[in-house]
Parts: sequence; structure tokens; C-alpha cells
Amino acid sequence: MQDYKKIDFHRNKDVVLRYIPGHFITPKSHVNYYMDLSDMKSRQREARATGEELAEMYFSTNVIDTILCLNNMEVVGAYLANRLTKAGVASANAHQTMYITSPEYNTSGQMMFRENNKHMIKGKKVLILIDTASTGSTLLSAVRSVGFYGGEVIGVSAIFSLANQVGDIPIRALYSGRDLPDYASYDADKCPLCSKGAPIDAICNGFGYSLL
Repeated sequence: MQDYKKIDFHRNKDVVLRYIPGHFITPKSHVNYYMDLSDMKSRQREARATGEELAEMYFSTNVIDTILCLNNMEVVGAYLANRLTKAGVASANAHQTMYITSPEYNTSGQMMFRENNKHMIKGKKVLILIDTASTGSTLLSAVRSVGFYGGEVIGVSAIFSLANQVGDIPIRALYSGRDLPDYASYDADKCPLCSKGAPIDAICNGFGYSLL
């Protein structure tokens, strides 16, 4: 594995995108960069800065009831909710505060919510929060799941995203393809890195990576 490279966020020195070039397998695709967002998701200063910068994109939003966190984004989600609340973004919940939750996955890999937390989705305006979005399949699954449980997705927030929207829902991200113009995501059976015989560096998911 090569050493980390990084991209500093122009407005905040505590928001830093760290990545490694290579050949990586994710649950949905093969990619040529691994994004290491561990510190942004778990270390207090970086998580707070990340949440607050993401909040800047939603100050004009009228109501957010629930932040649905994917891929261990709950700490960032808490700081995002705190900043939005301080900025005057309202919640229609009974106690005038936002829910921060994450889905459970059944044996088929579908997102689900049990009886004790369905109320956080049903009838709520939901902001989906994810670390990275390349193929968009995880986000599409999340949007469908929220709809199935009676919620309304009002937006998607990401640290890094190649796409600008999922369906007709906008994705607002701190980093995009403009920051990494050669970032690429391939179907497993159409990966040019595999065709060239490039060795696989690691298997990755929302928890991190495992070297091969």
C-alpha cells in the first residue's frame, strides 16, 4: 500500500480527505482510490468540523426531522444536527429535536427498521448522511427503504460523491470528482485494472479495509 495523500478543504483545516491510489474491491464495485475517512468519522475535532461544513449546505432547508446515517456516520450526524439546530433549521418532532439513527440490514442486505425506531422514519423528513458514494446503489437502497417505511428523503449529504443526485434527490458533498478527476469506479466484470493484471490491494467497506 502506498502512503496516504490528502486534500485539504478550502474553508476548514480540520476537514481533510485522505486517500490511497491502488486497486480496491468494495461491496458494489472496484475502485482506484481508497478513501480513509476514519478520523473524519471518529475523531472529535475532525467529526465536528465535517458535520458543521456539511450543515452549511442545508441552512435554507425548512424542516429536517431525522438524519439517517450510513457507514458509521453517526458521530458526524450528531454534529451536523447540532449545527443545523443552532442555525434555526426546524424539526417537526414533538420535542423539537432531530433524530439521528442508522438502519439495520436483514439477511438479504436490505435496510430495515424495527418497531422501536420506525417512528424515526414514518412521516418524517429525512436527510441521508453517507461517507462516500460512487455507484449510488447504497443511496438508492436507502431512499427506497425510507419510502417503504413512510418517510420522505429531502436530501443526501456526503463527504465524497461522484454523483450529483440519486433519482431526483440532490447529493451535496464536500468533495467530488472535481477534487479527484481520475477517480473511477468499475463493475467487477468490467474492471480495466483486473484486465491489466493489477493486483488487488485491499477489500473495503464502510468499516475500513483489509489488506490482501
